[in-house]
Amino acid sequence: MSSRQFNAVLLDISNRLSADQLVSLKFLVRDVGKRELEKITSGLQLFQILMERGELSAENTEYLSKLLADIQRLDLADKLKCFDSQSGSASSEPEPAERAKLDIAAEVIVENLGRNWRKLGRKLGLTDVKLESISKRHPTDLEETAVELLKEWRKSKGAEAETKYLIAALRACQQNLTADKVEDRLEAHEN
Repeated sequence: MSSRQFNAVLLDISNRLSADQLVSLKFLVRDVGKRELEKITSGLQLFQILMERGELSAENTEYLSKLLADIQRLDLADKLKCFDSQSGSASSEPEPAERAKLDIAAEVIVENLGRNWRKLGRKLGLTDVKLESISKRHPTDLEETAVELLKEWRKSKGAEAETKYLIAALRACQQNLTADKVEDRLEAHEN
């Protein structure tokens, strides 16, 4: 992520913080110094201090993500992590043949996953912050939740996203019937 893009994300996050949330963030970073904290009137000023201290940069957003999660702004933490993952090397897409397989696998998983979507998300390596964000976007629609889960996983893995990882994660979650259905549909597609 370029410096300009990173600053744009920080500006957006700052604009979305309420005054009470800024107070909460300042409380969580107490080791800054009382006088310095009293001068802070915006998220941008706080982010600038964190950058000066080496706790925030385009390559190091974990600390701010945790702070945002601590004040229950999972949407903002997710936004930061989303931009962070876009800047990494995982932003490329898999080969067209593998993309087709992933689309087929996703269709089967969405039809069959149900309430075990969080467990699958954890097995696929998604963070609890990301899972909570997905849950808040689709609180009552399990199919849409599963679609979102698989999109986030594909985005995080980029070119490394392969159906074999989905099948292995399903089996690790004891979703063997769904894994079998994925394999059957993939085999039918190849023939």
